[in-house]
Amino acid sequence: MSSPALPSHPVWTPSHEQIADATLTRFQERVRATQGLEFADYEDLWNWSVTDLEGFWSSVWDFFGLDEESGYDQVLADDAMPGARWFPGAELNFARFLLGRGDPDATAIIYIAESGDRTEVTWAELREQVLALAAELGAAGVGVGDVVAGYLPNIAEAVVAFLGTVAIGAVWSSVGQDYAAQAVVDRFGQLEPRVLIAADGYRFNGQLHSRVAAVDEIVAQLPSVTEVIVIDNVGDQGNVAEVRDSRPSVKWRRWNEAMAAEGLGFFVSVPFDHPLWVLFSSGTTGRPKGLVHGHGGVLIEKVKQTGLHWDLRADDRLFWYTSPSWMMWNTQVSSLLCGGSIVCYDGSPTYLGSSCLWQIAADLDVTFLGVSPGYLQSCANDGVRPAEQFDLHRLRAMGSTGSPLAAHLQVWARDHVGDLPLWSMSGGTDLASALVGGVPTLPVWAGKISARCLGAAVDAWDEQGNAVEGGVGELVIRRPLPSMPIKLWNDHEGAKYRDAYFDGYPGVWRQGDWVTIDDNGAVVIHGRSDSTLNRNGIRMGSSDIYAVVESMPEVVEALVIGAEQSDGTYWMPLFVVLEPDWHLDASVRNHIKSEIREKLSPRHVPDEIFAVPALPHTRTGKKIEVPIKRILQGAEVDEVISSDAVDDASLLDFFHGLAASRRAVSAIS
Repeated sequence: MSSPALPSHPVWTPSHEQIADATLTRFQERVRATQGLEFADYEDLWNWSVTDLEGFWSSVWDFFGLDEESGYDQVLADDAMPGARWFPGAELNFARFLLGRGDPDATAIIYIAESGDRTEVTWAELREQVLALAAELGAAGVGVGDVVAGYLPNIAEAVVAFLGTVAIGAVWSSVGQDYAAQAVVDRFGQLEPRVLIAADGYRFNGQLHSRVAAVDEIVAQLPSVTEVIVIDNVGDQGNVAEVRDSRPSVKWRRWNEAMAAEGLGFFVSVPFDHPLWVLFSSGTTGRPKGLVHGHGGVLIEKVKQTGLHWDLRADDRLFWYTSPSWMMWNTQVSSLLCGGSIVCYDGSPTYLGSSCLWQIAADLDVTFLGVSPGYLQSCANDGVRPAEQFDLHRLRAMGSTGSPLAAHLQVWARDHVGDLPLWSMSGGTDLASALVGGVPTLPVWAGKISARCLGAAVDAWDEQGNAVEGGVGELVIRRPLPSMPIKLWNDHEGAKYRDAYFDGYPGVWRQGDWVTIDDNGAVVIHGRSDSTLNRNGIRMGSSDIYAVVESMPEVVEALVIGAEQSDGTYWMPLFVVLEPDWHLDASVRNHIKSEIREKLSPRHVPDEIFAVPALPHTRTGKKIEVPIKRILQGAEVDEVISSDAVDDASLLDFFHGLAASRRAVSAIS
């Protein structure tokens, strides 16, 4: 069985009414009225947005009402990268602006547990809780620039904790509770937080996971922590009391006690580039890096992303399956800037079956659903038919990120979810947003990302820094974005920042992805440039192979590696996880090879194919290509990746053993 033929026409096209009603269209009309500019099409609008940075970003500021929050001296005082200075003179607060966007009586957050229990928080209640926590933190000695850390599942209290922290000018950072204590310490230990906010545990796949002992271990290794606020999420408060008694030097507070505090009567205004949060890199190449983003940069980027690109409004309800460890959790919370509501689900995406998230979307009248390509693939493999099984009449758009979205999954969504856009997008934790993604006024093509995002001067360059027209090149950003990190934590001279993003092209951001931009501005991400396949000087993207192999009925997931060997040869193995009823016999091997040869080219066919029971991923579900490549080249596991950065580090042993056996065979021969 081969994968379905891809359509020669878009899988979704906006109607004339949808285009006319889009917030993006109203934005263009505002720019025409205020600046006298006409745009022939989206590509024309995008060109203006990356050419006239001051004109574009000032228009975004005015259109979304940031002028009600603050004025500013100028838009861009210095456009150097790194070091661009945005909106000097502005004094604002992310939490204050966000909490002023919703109807006080309307729902802001719906929290739903695996059990189906749910809690709703109105905008008025959210504001009250945020200000109560802000007062509690202030009483604990937290001041402007101090760090508050959250060790939390995806619950409503996590949103309150974040907003309460930044309301007083403190800096937020969070890690999900699936992380072990040492992995948390590796991250929070860099930040020296004053207060730790933690839940007593979480539930996943029907199992209760107490984290009380982990919280105790974390606090023991964080001498900077003077207060711990514990949320009763799974009813393990009795054990919390024991921990409290064993650590008299630390003040322990229950969440409900903090919520009883008299709310702070004000928000602390901070400069545009004042630190808002610290996000951590995946840690696949060493100790996780702390990426610091500013209040203003995140604020203006997120109103652009969620308002113009996602077209979210006050009557929308967004549900993105995510975790506080991942940047998409921050984006989920930031979507409240549009005045609607969000769904926080704490549990497994496949609890009681692959249709779990669709059931939630139907039950809660979700209008925008965000999932991973892996989840969509599991739904396709399991025969889930969302439009037939659930009432999704309110669902009007979907998003997908974390890895390239295969073309056949966009076709599956069209056929089995409905006539709505599934927007693939790509960006990163580094930028706290997307660089390329969906546009509500443009069609969606299978296998492609619709366009470069407004304000993001994205291009494809060759090694010499020349633009690549229609071919594969390195994804670069030629001009600054407000949401670029203001710094890396503890990188006082900026050397690590420059090495991470500006080593390839001085003064130009290198994202680390291979990309093709077609004549219409649509984008294809081929995978990480540092894991790019290179056979006989021909570069190939791993995602092209995944798109073919993972659409086969025999295959659950695949990983392809291109590894230069010490003898000068090039070895390209393919690792596959097969469906339970299949085995890697000669027939399956030949089928995989023939599919790759026919749908891609002979040079894409792997040298060897191995069946594995499972593949390791980062904590956010991304395939671990580069570390496995280095392991297959002879490196030790602990030299190339931190075990806490992997969902199951034991799976790396297979690759280490394979490399050792190949070396042994080579030595004999």
